[in-house]
Amino acid sequence: MTRKSSISLAFAAFALAWGGASVALAQDAEVDSALASGIVGEQADGYLGFAKAPSPSVRAKVDAINIKRREAYTKVAQTKNVPIEAFAVSIGCNTLSGLKAGRAYSIAKGVWATKGAAPITLPSQCGG
Repeated sequence: MTRKSSISLAFAAFALAWGGASVALAQDAEVDSALASGIVGEQADGYLGFAKAPSPSVRAKVDAINIKRREAYTKVAQTKNVPIEAFAVSIGCNTLSGLKAGRAYSIAKGVWATKGAAPITLPSQCGG
């Protein structure tokens, strides 16, 4: 089994375990609002980031979500014997592929854009 197919299988297991690809997204009205308004967005590394300066409350909640994501990524990556960072990127790539129009995203550290109607041009680590 190749490393890429192993990561794909790990992603599938992770998605099934979480009931879908939306990994610990928000489930919080304040974070949902920050996502909808473009303050918070998805990153190619599999974590949420800040496209604009967040309130201290939003920052704390997003940090907590990212900690939960890291824990979940670690569990699945270890069971599938793949690097955690590679698994996180596979989740990030999948999330960016399905991102709704109007949402903020980053494919390069610190460079933010807003998803339009066209598909996102994924970074090379996503096979794009």
